[in-house]
Amino acid sequence: MQSKQSSFSHSLVRRFASLNSPQSTINFSDLPHSPIITFSQENPKPYILKKCIALLLSCASSTCKLRQIHAFSIRHGVPLNNPDMGKHLIFTLVSLSGPMSYAHKVFDHISSPNVFTWNTVIRGYAESENPRPAVDVHKEMILYCVEPDTHTYPFLLKAIAKLLAVREGEKVHSIVLRNGYEGLVFVQNALVHLYAACGHAESAHKLFELMTDRNLVTWNSVINGFALNGRPNEALTLYREMGLEGVEPDGFTLVSLLTACAEIGGLALGRRAHVYMMKVGLSENLHAANALLDLYAKCGNIREAQKVFDEMEEKTIVSWTSLIGGLAVNGFGKEALELFKESERQGLVPSEITFVGVLYACSHCGMVKEGFAYFERMKEEFGLVPKIEHHGCMVDLLGRAGLVKQAYEYIKNMPLKSNAVVWRTLLGACTIHGHLKLGEVARSQLLQLDPKHCGDYVLLSNLYASERRWSDVHKLRKTMLKEGVKKVPGHSLVELGNCVYEFVMGDRSHSQSEDIYAMLAEITKLLRLEGYVPHTSNVLADIEEEEKETALSYHSEKIAIAFMLIKTPPESPIRVVKNLRVCADCHLAIKLISKVFKREIVVRDRSRFHHFRDGSCSCMDYW
Repeated sequence: MQSKQSSFSHSLVRRFASLNSPQSTINFSDLPHSPIITFSQENPKPYILKKCIALLLSCASSTCKLRQIHAFSIRHGVPLNNPDMGKHLIFTLVSLSGPMSYAHKVFDHISSPNVFTWNTVIRGYAESENPRPAVDVHKEMILYCVEPDTHTYPFLLKAIAKLLAVREGEKVHSIVLRNGYEGLVFVQNALVHLYAACGHAESAHKLFELMTDRNLVTWNSVINGFALNGRPNEALTLYREMGLEGVEPDGFTLVSLLTACAEIGGLALGRRAHVYMMKVGLSENLHAANALLDLYAKCGNIREAQKVFDEMEEKTIVSWTSLIGGLAVNGFGKEALELFKESERQGLVPSEITFVGVLYACSHCGMVKEGFAYFERMKEEFGLVPKIEHHGCMVDLLGRAGLVKQAYEYIKNMPLKSNAVVWRTLLGACTIHGHLKLGEVARSQLLQLDPKHCGDYVLLSNLYASERRWSDVHKLRKTMLKEGVKKVPGHSLVELGNCVYEFVMGDRSHSQSEDIYAMLAEITKLLRLEGYVPHTSNVLADIEEEEKETALSYHSEKIAIAFMLIKTPPESPIRVVKNLRVCADCHLAIKLISKVFKREIVVRDRSRFHHFRDGSCSCMDYW
C-alpha cells in the first residue's frame, strides 16, 4: 500500500511542478512553503487541510486546476488516505464531469470513506459514459457494511436505467422496499424512470399511479416512457391529465409530447405545442426545437420543418440529420443530398445516423450509383464503420431498384452477420418484383431468425398469390393458424379537431358510416370518368374480379380520405397515417382524388411519405 500511495502522489507532484507556472490562476503564495511530507504523518496541520479544501471549493474550475490543488496538498503533508480531502476531491471531480478513473484512484486510497463519498462515486459513474461500475461500487459498499441512505438509490437507479438492465433494477427495487425507502419521491422518480427507459411503460405507470407526491420529473418520466415505447395515445392522455392537475410542462415534457404527436401524425396538437413553446420561451431550447423539427417532418409538413430549422440559432448535427432524414422520407431525396452537402460546407462532421438518412434518400429515389458512392465516402473519408442499418439501406437500395439478385449477393458478402430486418428487406423486394425463388430463400432464413413475425408470412403469401399458387397460400395460412401467428391488420389514422380517428378495411363502426360509404361510391364514380381502372392484381385472393374491385374500394386509407372529404372544407389538405405499405391501387386512386377534388393529400405509410397533388405523387411512382 505504501508503494502504491507513493507512486500516485509522486505522479501528482510531478504534474503540479509542470503546471505551477507564473501563468497559473491559483494563488498558493499565502501558504508557508514546506518540503514534501512522507506518508508516515497521518495528521496534517488543520490550517493546511482547511486551506486546501477551501482552494478546491473556490478555485477548482477545471480538472487541470484540481490536479494542481491535489498535488499541492500532498506537498504540504495531506496524506492520500485523508477522508475529508478525499471526499472533497471526489465531489469536485464529479461536479466537473472529470475522469472517473482519477476519482476512483482517490477513492481507493481513502481510509473508511463515509456514505457521502460512496454516493458521490456512484453518482459520478451514473452520470458518465460508462455507468456499469456504479453497480459494482454499490455491491462493494454493501460488502463493507456501509448503510445506504436516501441519496444512494436515485444515483444507482439512474446508472441502471442507462444500462437498460431491468433485471438489475428489479433487484435494487426489492432492496429499496426492504430498507423502507419506497416512499421517498426521489427514489420513486428514479424507479419510474428506470422502468420507462427499459421499455416497461406499464410498470412505470403502475408505480406512478401509486405515488401520492408527484412532481414535474415524475410526469416527464412516465409520459416519456409511453412516448418512446410506441404508446403515443397514453402519453397524450397523461399530458392532458398533467395540465388538469396544474403542472406546468418544461422542455423535457414538450420533447415527449412532440414525439408522441409525431408517432400518430397529430399535427394540430403539435402546432399547439409549438405555440406554447414560443409563448413561454422554450423555442430556443435545442432539444425541444429538434423534436419540433422532427414532428413537422414526420407529419409530412416539410415546409414547416425547414422553417423551424432555418430559425434555429444553434444547430447541431442532430438538427441537420433530422432535416436530411425528413426530406428523404418525404420524397425529396435530391434536396436531402443538397442539405448534406451544405452541412459539409458548414464544417459539420456527419454521424452514423446522418449517413442512414443519406442512404435512405438514395434508396427511395432510385439513386443506386450515388448511394454506393456515399457508402464508400462514409468508410474512406469519414472513417465510420458501417453498421447493420447501413448495410440494410444498401440491400434496400438494390431491392427497390429491381436489382434483387445483386441484393442477395450483397447480403452473402456482407462483413456482418445479416439479421431478420435485412432478410425481410430482401423478401419485400422479391414480393414487389416477383422473384419467387429468392423470396423462398429469404423466408427460410427468416424462419431461423424470427419465426413468429407475421409480416414475413404475409409477404410470402402475397408472393405466392401473385404467382396464382393458391394451394401454397392456403398452406401458409394454415401454418399461421397452427403457430398462433396473427396478421397485423392495416389501419389508417386521420386527425380532425382534437381527435385522432382510426379506420380499418371495411370499417363501419363510425357514426357517419352511411355518409362515408356514399362518398366512397361517389369517389369511384368520378375516378372512373378520369379513366381509373382498379388494380385488381393487388387483391391477392382466389375470388372473382368484381369482388376484388369491391375489396379495393374499402381499403382503410380510402375510407379515411372519404371521411375527411366530408368533414373538412374544400381544397384543404388531408393527412393520413397508415401502418402498412400503400398498395398500387390506392396509390393510383389517391393521385386521381387529389386532382378531381383539388386537394393536397399527404399519406405516411410504413416507410415513407407520399405527397399527392394535381394527379401526381412526390415519390414519382417509385416506392
